[in-house]
Amino acid sequence: MEIMNDVVTKEDLRQFGLELLGNIENLITQTKEGHSDVTEQEWIKSRQVRKLMNMSPGSVQNLRVTEKVRFKKIVGSYYYNKADLLKLFTDEKCK
Repeated sequence: MEIMNDVVTKEDLRQFGLELLGNIENLITQTKEGHSDVTEQEWIKSRQVRKLMNMSPGSVQNLRVTEKVRFKKIVGSYYYNKADLLKLFTDEKCK
């Protein structure tokens, strides 16, 4: 059995803490960047539509029921065509 005589100093712990915080910040930044690309997707989920267009769940459902935008239902989730949404709201602003 080998006994380790390595001593961990306060400076070692401080450096480890700084490195750990840096890694966590990088992960958070990467996660935010991955979720901010909603505008580049062709089909977006209901939750993203509500956030992007500042709409209630009922308003999004109304767009689907009245067939104002194309949608797909995949495994219980609705996806809406982003181009249709943007066109619909661009047309509404012009009126």
